[in-house]
Amino acid sequence: RYEPTWGSLDARPLPAWFDEAKFGVFIHWGVFSVPSFGSEWFWWYWQKEKREPYVKFMDTNYPPGFSYEDFGPLFTAEFFDPNQWADILKASGAKYVVLTSKHHEGFTLWGSKYSWNWNAVDVGPKRDLVAELATSVRNRTDLHFGLYHSLFEWFNPLFLEDAINAFNTSKFPTSKSLPELYEIVTKYQPEIIWSDGDGNAPDTYWNSTGFLAWLYNDSPVRDTVVTNDRWGAGSICAHGGFYTCSDRYNPGHLLPHKWENCMTIDRSSWGYRRDARLRDYLPIEDLVKQLAETVSCGGNLLMNIGPTHDGRIAVVFEERLRQVGSWLKVNGEAIYGTKPWRAQNDTVTPGVWYTFSPKEGKVNTIFLNWPVSGILELGEPRAKLGETQVKLAGYRELLKWVALGEKGMVIALPQLTPQQMPCQWGWTLQLTDV
Repeated sequence: RYEPTWGSLDARPLPAWFDEAKFGVFIHWGVFSVPSFGSEWFWWYWQKEKREPYVKFMDTNYPPGFSYEDFGPLFTAEFFDPNQWADILKASGAKYVVLTSKHHEGFTLWGSKYSWNWNAVDVGPKRDLVAELATSVRNRTDLHFGLYHSLFEWFNPLFLEDAINAFNTSKFPTSKSLPELYEIVTKYQPEIIWSDGDGNAPDTYWNSTGFLAWLYNDSPVRDTVVTNDRWGAGSICAHGGFYTCSDRYNPGHLLPHKWENCMTIDRSSWGYRRDARLRDYLPIEDLVKQLAETVSCGGNLLMNIGPTHDGRIAVVFEERLRQVGSWLKVNGEAIYGTKPWRAQNDTVTPGVWYTFSPKEGKVNTIFLNWPVSGILELGEPRAKLGETQVKLAGYRELLKWVALGEKGMVIALPQLTPQQMPCQWGWTLQLTDV
């Protein structure tokens, strides 16, 4: 059994499915999806920091005295079709999904007993959005279902009172955030608990180790659940399950501990923004690049979308997810279930990333730019004459190659018309016996 100490909890092996999965989709959805302006931190930027664009937006478009709570009933979700969401998630090639069950605004997407009149069953959609998505994902896909949960709430009076007391009182965690965590685990049995928002309070204030000991020892998901590292000030990148370290974390080199790069398709927001421009959305080439870089360095990629207040996944997000899925259909063997190779990227040609498939003993070489010459030079693999085979994923015939001394090889790529290309944004060479 695990003790409620970091020494004991950190020694728990990460369930194998998480490292094998490699790719997940993050969904930021809540009352912030109603103003859908600027950022999901809308309430904080408007009311606390009083940033000019946010104040002006409210003064121009809403009557005087309109409060953030007044956005609640406008979070309607009338077009929310969990089956359609599940089908898009499946088509993306993702192996897990993480939904914001509650962001820093404190509004819960399920009918929480501990969030009176500030939850999706009592206000707005009048639906249990967590239950609906969990059911659809489990019935229609093989994705692992996970939940994001914010520990703190910006404007909760109990939290603010504890903060004034320098977190020597713990009214808020004992009456709100901890009961909610036990509630979502027991009710929805998520296989990922993605914690966030420590409010600058230590893990002892949140009693994180107590909760995690229960989660690992006695909860209904004790054998399969994975958690992250955001369990209190000082725990990030140091304690918990996999490390997230920071948002959009992509170190570009191998790390000794399992990590995740959580990033957004919209460069500047996690929640939906009506004011976003096309150039704000990462193109598919960048998403494939991030996936290749992240996985070759031992990480998982968690790619975020922000649905609308009325429950739609905007077509630009749907298109990006389906594009990633079509890329993974061809190149998935270079991603799923792989391990980092001895080299992460090539030393001669930039934009080349390596992964290793242990079962097949294959080295996967993901190259992001098709060379104009049709010749790809690799500095890392050591080829063996008469043994090494080179295959292009999605193309039948073996490719010709020449060794370059002790280390390195030159590969002749096939001459293909655009229609014959197995995919459009990054390709995989499978090397056997190198």
